[in-house]
Amino acid sequence: MKIKYCMSSVTSHNKPPSRFSGILLVMGILLIAANLRAPFTGIAPVLEQIINHFGLSGSQAGFLTTLPLIAFAVISPMAAIFARKQGLEHALFTALILIFIGIVARFINSSAMLFIGTAIIGIGIAIANVLLPSLIKRDFATKVALMTSAYVLTMGVMSGGFSALVFPLSQLNGLGWQFALGSAAIISVASLIVWTAQLGKHTRPTYSAHQSAPSKSVWRYLLAWQISLLLGLNSFLNYIIITWLPSILTDTGHSAVEAGAYHGAFQIATALPGLVLIPLLAKLKDQSALSFILALLSAASALGLLYMPHFAFVWTLMLGFCSGACFILGLSFISLRTDDPHQAASLSGMSQSVGYLLAAVGPMLAGQLHTATGSWDVPLWLCAIAGVLCALCGLAGGRNTTLHRSAGE
Repeated sequence: MKIKYCMSSVTSHNKPPSRFSGILLVMGILLIAANLRAPFTGIAPVLEQIINHFGLSGSQAGFLTTLPLIAFAVISPMAAIFARKQGLEHALFTALILIFIGIVARFINSSAMLFIGTAIIGIGIAIANVLLPSLIKRDFATKVALMTSAYVLTMGVMSGGFSALVFPLSQLNGLGWQFALGSAAIISVASLIVWTAQLGKHTRPTYSAHQSAPSKSVWRYLLAWQISLLLGLNSFLNYIIITWLPSILTDTGHSAVEAGAYHGAFQIATALPGLVLIPLLAKLKDQSALSFILALLSAASALGLLYMPHFAFVWTLMLGFCSGACFILGLSFISLRTDDPHQAASLSGMSQSVGYLLAAVGPMLAGQLHTATGSWDVPLWLCAIAGVLCALCGLAGGRNTTLHRSAGE
C-alpha cells in the first residue's frame, strides 16, 4: 500500500518533502516503535533468573516489572511540553538515547543499576509513546489508521519475538539473562542511526487553522476521559497478562520454554489486529460497536485461561489479538477525536498518564491477590471485569465526534 507523506507543519523551507525523505521518516517511525516494548516486556521470561541472581524478594520483582509503567505515568504529561520546546524530531531522538542508555546500564552486575536502567528505559519509552501519535497526526493526517496500525504491528512483532527468544538466548553457551536482555541494544543503535536524518528539522506540534492556541484543557472533556479509560483499563488487563502469563502457564503444567513461547505469541497477537483494522477503520466512521465487542472478547478470554486452561494457546492468542485491537483503536482515537496536533499530543499525554497508572497497579495487585489466595482465579476475574469496563468506555469513546464537538452534544 502506498503511503502518502503529508507535512502539515512549517519547516525551514517550502519545498515538498522528497519521496526518499518520506521513506526515511516511515522507517524511522517503525524503528522507534520497535524499541517501545521489547526492552521491558522481555524481562518476564527471565524474571526467575533475575530473582535468583540478585536474591530479590517478590515485591522487588513486582516493582521491577512495574517501574517502567510508573515512569510512563509520570513522564507522559511532560512529553508534549518537551516536544514544544525541543521539537518533535529532537525529542524523539532524546527518547532513543535514553532507551539505549537504560539497556546498557543493565549490563552492569548490580541490582541498583538493574532498577535504574529499567527506569531510564521507561522514561525514554514514555516520551516516544506520547509523541508518535502527534507526529503521525501532523505528517500523515490522511493515513492515521494505517500508520498507527503499522507502528503497533512493529511494536508487537518485535516485543513478541524478543520474549520468545530471550529465555533460549540466556541459556545459549551460558550467556545469561544480562546478555539476553542487552541484545535489545542492537535495534536501538539502528534506530538512532536512521533517525539522524530527521535532526535537520526542528518542528513542533502545530495548531489547526481555526485554533491558534488551546482554549480548554483536554482533562476537562468527558470524551477525553472515556478514551483515557479505554486505554487504561485495556493496559491494566494487558500488563497483568504480560507480567504473569508465564507464571500462570507454568502453574497449569506448561514448561518454562513453552510459557516463554506463549508469552511471545501473546505479544505478536497484540500487533496482528493492525492488519485487519486498517481497512475497517477506513470504512467505519463510528467505531463504538467494534470497540465494545473486542473488549468483551478480551474479558471472555481471561476467563477461558481460568476455566479451560487446556486451550491456553487459543485464549492467549485471542486475548492478545483483542487487547491489541483495543490498544490500536485507543491510539487511533487520540488522532481521530482531536482537532489539531497540539490537542492530539495533549490527549496522548493524558491518556497515557491515566492508562499507565492503571497499568502499573495491575501487575502488583494481581501478584498480591495471587499470594493471598494461592491461585490465579481472582487476578483473572479482575482481568475480566477490566475488560467489561473497557467495553463500556469503548462504546462511548468510539463515537464519530471530536473533543470540541462532543462538548456541545
